[in-house]
Amino acid sequence: MYYNIVFETNRLIFRLFTMEDAALIYELNSDPDVVRYTLDPMHSLQQAQDVLEKVILPQYALYNHGRWAVHEKSNLNFIGWCGLKCRPELNEIDLGYRFKKESWGKGFATEAAFASLEYGFSKLELKRIMGRALPENLASISVLEKCGMQYLGEEVIEGLLHKTYEKTALLHL
Repeated sequence: MYYNIVFETNRLIFRLFTMEDAALIYELNSDPDVVRYTLDPMHSLQQAQDVLEKVILPQYALYNHGRWAVHEKSNLNFIGWCGLKCRPELNEIDLGYRFKKESWGKGFATEAAFASLEYGFSKLELKRIMGRALPENLASISVLEKCGMQYLGEEVIEGLLHKTYEKTALLHL
């Protein structure tokens, strides 16, 4: 059984990552299909450790949220991550998700994204959460739309054109 559980849904468990999860991060991000639209392939276990140490874990301490490890309740298998990331350079909270290929098409991303939004608004009392995807990432765009996020338009972030969505606490009620 896993510890550091943040919350659960009917089918999923969300927990805090730890440094012991580097192999899970590496495996997820070394699949070219998984990182096709994220443009951040992982080349080593050390790179996965660096991402945990420098990106994922500090978010928990700084903001009391971040990207959470997601496991299926039925078998406890790690299937990916989902969660809320503070992006101070953009003055926003970003909803993100990434799942193993074998879990695609089962509604896990939508369930996880919806639960993360709910947690952000109800438990963290956030006022606004953003979501972005490259225009060709139709599956990710579909998840954002199924979660009731409002399309704002296209914008260039980190040199790439993204479709941008938002959900606010007022729209969430």
